[in-house]
Amino acid sequence: MTPPTNIRVIIVGAGFAGLAAAIECTRKGHSVTLFEKSPSLDEITRVGDIISFDPNGARAFERWPGVIEQMEAIARQTSWLDLYHYQGRFVTRQSFAGEKAWGRRINGHRGQLHRIIYDHAVARGVDIRLGVRVEDYFETDGHEADSDNTSSNSVPEAGVVLAHGQRVSADVVIAAEGVRSRGRKIVLGFDENPKSSGYAVYRAWFPADRIRDNPMLSHLVADSVDTHQGFIGPDIHFLASTIRSATEVNWVFTHIDDGNIEESWQCPGKPAEALRYLDGDGDENNRWCPVVRELVKATPEGRLIDHKLVYRDPLPTFVSPGARICLIGDAAHPFLPTSIQGASQSIEDGVVLAACLERSGKGNIPRALRAYEKLRYERVHRAQAMGPVTRERWHKADWEEVWKKPEMIHLVREEWLLNFDAEKDVYERYEGVVVELESKSDGE
Repeated sequence: MTPPTNIRVIIVGAGFAGLAAAIECTRKGHSVTLFEKSPSLDEITRVGDIISFDPNGARAFERWPGVIEQMEAIARQTSWLDLYHYQGRFVTRQSFAGEKAWGRRINGHRGQLHRIIYDHAVARGVDIRLGVRVEDYFETDGHEADSDNTSSNSVPEAGVVLAHGQRVSADVVIAAEGVRSRGRKIVLGFDENPKSSGYAVYRAWFPADRIRDNPMLSHLVADSVDTHQGFIGPDIHFLASTIRSATEVNWVFTHIDDGNIEESWQCPGKPAEALRYLDGDGDENNRWCPVVRELVKATPEGRLIDHKLVYRDPLPTFVSPGARICLIGDAAHPFLPTSIQGASQSIEDGVVLAACLERSGKGNIPRALRAYEKLRYERVHRAQAMGPVTRERWHKADWEEVWKKPEMIHLVREEWLLNFDAEKDVYERYEGVVVELESKSDGE
């Protein structure tokens, strides 16, 4: 068992990033308190669409006793993606079987996978406090003025402000509450509102029994075998999957959206509204194929959300001026779904941050956070950039060329990204990164 480091960590947000950071911090001997605004686990895990963890993200699960086995028991078993022209003609099958050499790949029900990780965090003794909203962040430099205006030599610390002004402090604070994180203000020094990327995503999930008797859709759930299909058209791509041995259906499609992000960035969707994007502007020759439209029609009310894809310019830093507060996951770097890396990169964030704190020790928290940023910054933005590239390859496809070379529309799957062990990378590069940072600091 890892000896305690006496490093006190506050984490804000019980999403995948926050839970991964909490688990990794306890593995390294740090003490963790996690605040989550949702009052119940059911509210956190209610969304039933699919989430993917590539080998680089799933590698952490293998180090959490029993977790990877629980995940694989409920994960989608397909190792391929069948791609179609939006009017129904089959184009190509992309196999992911070769990636097994790089590690395990987990695709499954978002809520169920989230619950497995949450339960593991609780079993490890993470102090998770549900229904607690963080209103603000703070950090001190250890030289705050006393009431008589004399200097105080208190220990530098960071913390959060809860409802009614309650302040809770720690050695380090991790902001993991997503794209609207209040931690971004203290890191950047100003308020920065999210912007619409110009796209939104419909996400739906419902029992497969709703399509078993539909002759256009029954093949998707035949023989209790999971399927994974993508349909590519002008400015839309539609992905349909079955999960849990074809007992549940999930579909998502990305569409152009010019709504104001300040009005609403996530709201209930209506199948009839989603269908309008697929009718080809009333032109039968441009209408999407029956499989896609029937899936949308089969979606029950209350099982569809319309989620705006938020865009942010790459941040200049993930770390606050005093280097005791940092951003991870979507709070630091929101990903487009077409990157298929947002979840995996959030897991890597937690792994790297916890290991950097372990290497630095309690007396060098700022060094740890600056090393975390240095180790993550280039890699995460390189991965982030893959999302728009894939979306444009699909949405602006030159079909004359695609029919000649179908693999043009395959997802880009590169070894530098997927065959990666974030923990090993920290242990191999930490000392060199620290030397580089100190050398840069001395030269300024």
